[in-house]
Amino acid sequence: MTVPIGKLLVANRGEIASRVFRTCRAMDIATVAVYSDADAGLPFVADADEAVHLPGNTPGETYLRADRLIDAARRTGADAIHPGYGFLSENAGFARQCAAAGITFVGPTPAAIDAMGSKIAAKELMRAAGVPVLPGAVFDDDSEPDAGQLTAAAAEIGTPLLVKAAFGGGGRGMRIVRDLGDLVDAVASARREAAAAFGNGTVFLERFVESPRHIEVQIVGDQAGTVVHLFERECSIQRRYQKIIEEAPSPVVDDTLRAQLCQAAVTAGKAIGYVGAGTVEFVLDAAGRFYFLEVNTRLQVEHPVTELITGIDLVKLQLDIAAGAPIPDQVSQAQISGHAIEARLYAEDAAAGYLPTSGDVHTFEFTAVDGLRIDAGFASGTRVSTFYDSMLAKVIGYGATRDDARRLLAGSLSRARLHGVTTNRDLLVAILREDEFAAGAIDTGYLERHPYDKLVPGRGDDARAVHLLAAALADQADRRRQAPVLAGLPSGFRNNPSAPQTTSYTHQGLPVEVTYRFDRDGLTATVAGQPVPGARLLSATPARVDLVCAGIRRLVDVTRIGATAYVDSPLGHDALGEVERFPDPSAAAHAGSLLAPMPGTVVRVAVTVGDNVEAGTTIITIEAMKMEHAIRTPAPGVVTALPVTVGTQVDSGTVLAVVEDPAVEERR
Repeated sequence: MTVPIGKLLVANRGEIASRVFRTCRAMDIATVAVYSDADAGLPFVADADEAVHLPGNTPGETYLRADRLIDAARRTGADAIHPGYGFLSENAGFARQCAAAGITFVGPTPAAIDAMGSKIAAKELMRAAGVPVLPGAVFDDDSEPDAGQLTAAAAEIGTPLLVKAAFGGGGRGMRIVRDLGDLVDAVASARREAAAAFGNGTVFLERFVESPRHIEVQIVGDQAGTVVHLFERECSIQRRYQKIIEEAPSPVVDDTLRAQLCQAAVTAGKAIGYVGAGTVEFVLDAAGRFYFLEVNTRLQVEHPVTELITGIDLVKLQLDIAAGAPIPDQVSQAQISGHAIEARLYAEDAAAGYLPTSGDVHTFEFTAVDGLRIDAGFASGTRVSTFYDSMLAKVIGYGATRDDARRLLAGSLSRARLHGVTTNRDLLVAILREDEFAAGAIDTGYLERHPYDKLVPGRGDDARAVHLLAAALADQADRRRQAPVLAGLPSGFRNNPSAPQTTSYTHQGLPVEVTYRFDRDGLTATVAGQPVPGARLLSATPARVDLVCAGIRRLVDVTRIGATAYVDSPLGHDALGEVERFPDPSAAAHAGSLLAPMPGTVVRVAVTVGDNVEAGTTIITIEAMKMEHAIRTPAPGVVTALPVTVGTQVDSGTVLAVVEDPAVEERR
């Protein structure tokens, strides 16, 4: 019997909450959002009909509090809860609590979640069902495994090993171990990260397949026991074991392999009595053999690519199945049409080892074009906190062919105006335009073969000169506009033509001086002491500069926010910080200081004052955005100061430790 959902609470945040609300509006289902302190100003809160505040910021205080979520549903009269992905989406206990409260859980049964909740038990179940699996071992949350237990398990499984959180995903709680001497530390770190992100530190070890493809199959099951597939997705482009580019269909899967993969996925779904939308994940080796990884008992982040190639709204399908409806013919008879590629736009510094970043999103603007879909969790004027995953949006391109989708997505990302927090946009564009990716020759080792500095080489001196000069001219136009007298004088006018206007900016961390002046011959300019050839200014406002350099005319957009000029043009994008003319010398950090690369919480202090340490030694570990980041000393020395302790909340730039050259320490 079908019982339509009347009001839905989404027990999640960001883009997935907004995505679910969008389908609910089309289905005339009332909606409820829940939000933490840090999320109060994000778009998903306003996208809902009603919203309930969850006091606090950490996941443990807010989105992992089943009691608060169910209470919010009761108070608003919501008869169903959609868990999104992450948080409690794969928590069987939460699904049972919903049922006990008379609330429909939009997802599989608690029994199905339990069956896949233990990765090792899941593998045994799949092995029994005839689905190929890799060997492995599990270490639960009850006690820390000792070195002997880990070594024995590793000897049976073989190396290299993958350490992976048993109750989560998204790359958190995951480590690769090639040297058994690193195994104990890798397991301990993965357990801490898994406990923080998912509330359970259970991890398992399994054989690591070198540079496989990551292929997954979308399955859907209804309450009558029918399970069908909606084809595969390729998710091989990963950093830190977390997907950043996904596509459907896979460029390497032919009709024969597709039939085998999809049949294995349906077999897996039937083996656990799957209900709702789920994903069966596989690794595919170079020989074309595939092995079961896990079943994600929820909607995947990358579900939009499946929606675009099949024309099926997976959220609507989830809601209909949760209400008791059977799988419609449109789904069981679906066909692949076209190609879709999704890029995950993160707030992160990819050049600095993919460090997550936080801060203000001043500008978030994409040009609307046919085939482009944006599922965003942030908008202009919002702020990225340190408490949650740093994904800003999913940007998806769809076209008749893979190449159409790839080009559309690369062009849309490259032309977007993204100001404020540092993003991985340049990396995504570079991957999409790279020859191996364009040919579909990808695997999970892609970014190891294509490191950031090779994929995203620095722009040439000509591009740098255009952006720096345009920023200086836009700043000067703004100053002239605000001048209390003679505001109508041309930008850059000087009484003394022999004295150029001078401004300095930081570009890629280094100061660069820009000079310019206007004379009878036009514009004379230098950048970093080098003349800018053929410079000619056609017009300049604080927001746009029409500039000719070396005979090429370009329009350069400049957005000034505080002391930073954000520059956008066909040459690329830059954030240029104006250098203070008279900086405060007391603001400089002590020599040998190790600074926090981002806001976070200190979770481990590995040394004490007076210790002698080698280059590369981990001094402090901080947790930010549900991941651990080791702070290592770049050179050998003596630890002379440790101003932080475990539990200390730090901001970006906070001094975490001071490691000095022993010779300097002796002279003191």
